[in-house]
Amino acid sequence: MPGTTLPPVPHYEPPSPTKEDVDWAEFPLIDLSKAQTAEGRAELAPIVRDAMRTYGFLYVVNHGLSQAQTDRFFDIADVPFSQVPEEEKKQLAGKIMESGSYRGYKARQFWTIDNGVRDEIEHYNLHRPVFQQQHPKALQPFLPEIRSFAEHNHYNVLHPILRLLALGLELPEETFVNLNGFEDEGETYIRLMKYFPYRNEADEAKVKNVWLKGHTDIGSLTILWSQPVTALQILFPDGKWRYVKHIPNGLVVNVGDSMEMFSGGFYKATIHRVVQPPADQRGCTRLGMFYFGLPNDDVKLVPFSESAVLQRVGIKRKCADEDAPTAREWRIARTKAYGLSELQRKDDVVEEQVLNGVVLKHYN
Repeated sequence: MPGTTLPPVPHYEPPSPTKEDVDWAEFPLIDLSKAQTAEGRAELAPIVRDAMRTYGFLYVVNHGLSQAQTDRFFDIADVPFSQVPEEEKKQLAGKIMESGSYRGYKARQFWTIDNGVRDEIEHYNLHRPVFQQQHPKALQPFLPEIRSFAEHNHYNVLHPILRLLALGLELPEETFVNLNGFEDEGETYIRLMKYFPYRNEADEAKVKNVWLKGHTDIGSLTILWSQPVTALQILFPDGKWRYVKHIPNGLVVNVGDSMEMFSGGFYKATIHRVVQPPADQRGCTRLGMFYFGLPNDDVKLVPFSESAVLQRVGIKRKCADEDAPTAREWRIARTKAYGLSELQRKDDVVEEQVLNGVVLKHYN
């Protein structure tokens, strides 16, 4: 991590955790420091396997950063939103429709959520090498720290959990690590993201208090740095939406489409959404830090049929192996389509679209 002499950064003060009585999502919490030894990995692997097969989500602690380090990264995460002029943000807007990449800014009201109401989500996306991209002036003093943050997420969180997932399928430990390189061609990135409340109650009613529609993520794993605004929900196997807890200096890790395809449906890319916070956090903005681990661009999203586990339980394919997209094809198709293309409504809850021959569902 960076040395002790660091550039000053305006402090971001997060809202207080909710005191409301809500329906919390209960799923396993692991101590990631145990993954440093073979014995620890053997202990954690079945816990991670069962959590990612049942829920697709996992709470993580002891990831290697102190509370003070995490707090500073949240201070830095607010800089692209609070310290950058609107004109500079426009100049650094991502070419989302043109390139199928989120690099740069995504402005508020870029997506349609429901009933003609557009989103109130702003984010800034940094490709993992960090220095190969133009960044706002206010963020440039912090780029060495952000690069270290990317490396920490990749090598100290993403890779250890990928090893545990491989062990859960009785595959060699490095199976998924080899598909998710830091230096390889691919779109793994840091996302700094800020949710703003809707401007009026009429819009909240039109979207049924949903700020981001139910969806799965694109890649292998998503790492969310826990923050106190209660708004993230996951769809449980019993069909109920439950709130994800805030774990101080903790992480929430979930499976994406790519890992579900690699595992032949064994690991679940769980549906999750963001909704209006509880009453005592109403009106608060929600600042998030994410690390989206996507496979290398040229990797074909087909099941590892040599897995002894999959040979026992069977494989559920989303499409025939010969028709499976590469990670690049799937990422571009999903990025270009989300919030920007027409969906076919199947019932009061589910909407569908077909991308690269794969049926993708959205949950309203």
